[in-house]
Amino acid sequence: MMTFHPRLLQDLPASLDAEQVEELLRTPELRIERIVSTGQASPESFWHDQEEHEWVLVLSGCARLRYQDDNEVELGPGDAAFIPARRKHQVAWTTPDEPTVWLAVFWSDR
Repeated sequence: MMTFHPRLLQDLPASLDAEQVEELLRTPELRIERIVSTGQASPESFWHDQEEHEWVLVLSGCARLRYQDDNEVELGPGDAAFIPARRKHQVAWTTPDEPTVWLAVFWSDR
């Protein structure tokens, strides 16, 4: 099912109890999501370990990704990161005083 959201930086909530994930496009090979964070982070003991590759772009706000090898990367508007499938990672921090908007693209080699 495909949906369309023409304005990625509009209708942003000021605060959320949990990240807001909106699927923008899905095909058998590809998924694109808009994710809105308002200070959320992964629990300290939780690691994303996904079967898909992910390319993420921060459109607004700031965030920090932490990898299991303790390597961290800080992302601001216009910054992107590629996360290969099975690379364990966490969202270590997102801006608490403004929405962080992510554009996330997922695909697999299958």
